[in-house]
Amino acid sequence: MKKTFMGVRLKRLREEQRLTQAALAGKLGISLSYLNQLENNQRPLTVPVLLALNSVFGLDVQSFAEGDEARLISDLREALADPSLGETIAIAELRELAQNMPAVGRALVNLNRKYRDAAEQYAALSARLGDDRQAAAAVLPSTPFEEVRDFFYRRHNYIAELDEAAEAIAGRMEFSIGRMTPGLISYLKSRHGVNVLVGAAGELGPGTQRLFDPRARTLRLSTSLHSGQQAFQLATQIAILELDETIRAIVEHAKFTGDESRGLARIGLANYFAGALILPYSIFLNEAERCRYDIELLSQLFGVGFETICHRLSTLQRHNARGVPFFFIRVDRAGNISKRQSATDFHFSRVGGTCPLWNVYEAFASPGRILTQLARMPDGRAYLWVARTVSHGRGGYGAPTKTFAVALGCDISHAARIVYSEGLKIDPSLATPIGMGCKVCERPDCPQRAFPPAGRSLNVDETRSYFAPYAASR
Repeated sequence: MKKTFMGVRLKRLREEQRLTQAALAGKLGISLSYLNQLENNQRPLTVPVLLALNSVFGLDVQSFAEGDEARLISDLREALADPSLGETIAIAELRELAQNMPAVGRALVNLNRKYRDAAEQYAALSARLGDDRQAAAAVLPSTPFEEVRDFFYRRHNYIAELDEAAEAIAGRMEFSIGRMTPGLISYLKSRHGVNVLVGAAGELGPGTQRLFDPRARTLRLSTSLHSGQQAFQLATQIAILELDETIRAIVEHAKFTGDESRGLARIGLANYFAGALILPYSIFLNEAERCRYDIELLSQLFGVGFETICHRLSTLQRHNARGVPFFFIRVDRAGNISKRQSATDFHFSRVGGTCPLWNVYEAFASPGRILTQLARMPDGRAYLWVARTVSHGRGGYGAPTKTFAVALGCDISHAARIVYSEGLKIDPSLATPIGMGCKVCERPDCPQRAFPPAGRSLNVDETRSYFAPYAASR
């Protein structure tokens, strides 16, 4: 364990618990002088103290872990990367702020988000008034979809209330792994009096996969769904029928800004429950560990698609039963991010897209093939990434097909637990240097850079050099 100085967090905990130093020292079984040294960052936190905090206050030791610090540091770097601020803030200063005053750091991030929202509203108003210059200068508007994605990001992509409820229901059903559909149909009939029918896709309407008639107590599924997709739709309907109050309470507590965001959040939470029901936490984690997180083997065992397995692997963050902390992302050929979830500290930029050197984009050149990559971020952290294309199509010959690239990544400290590390030399110095996105990346010598390095302006010579390739190609 690295030396971790968390004096301000200890003081905050003590204030929240309304304890004196002597009282807290007594509860933790340490001397008053030792606690005083901890609170003044003269001594680092140790494992025994962390365990005592967990035992006395039920405090998750992960709240003092590097992962949360790295997430906050990444958020601060993005929030404070604007050159108009007139300040270049060193990583050391951001790290000090994240370690000792995380609440202040989060407040700065939230202030930046409010500033961005105001700028977006100003841009929209300027566009309506015909001032295109101001509209073009503002950042892209925040959407309800983005707000919901940020909600899952803040929750580390793990919703304990729904995950535990799903596992309890799965335990009562005792369905066969990989053959969940018959058990789910039986559960809907016995528990909710719902009959399940499989009808022609045209009867459900274009693009509709599931249609529930509450009066007739009938659930109709599209014939285009395979067994795993049927199970997911059935599980989603169970969430709506059985967990509606729980889902609404979670949404209400999250304080979304509008009805559209709240509606999307309810759909997202119902889908989360569905994934947790057909892939029960303990069973799935045990199988994932047994086969060293081999996505294709897990897909065959549980009868669901590659993307569904990747998404579930990014949610295994239950207290005292954590899997490898994965990050999950789905992009299209144009670089649009339609899904992004992080169980730990990897940060996905909201500004200017992602990095073109990332293997998630290389996957489009090798459809259906699993690609691996060691990648290193500007802060020096290295990650193991796995990427592959997935396609979604409905209908017969000539029907349009949607193709995405999905990627699953983790810190290289977990690489030995994963089958995809075999044959790779796990050496950070050999990792491909990538960034969060050109607008917030400070790498000055990247061959794929689309914008000037973050945090500084270009001089005349740099500007001429930067635009030379574009001039030469005209």
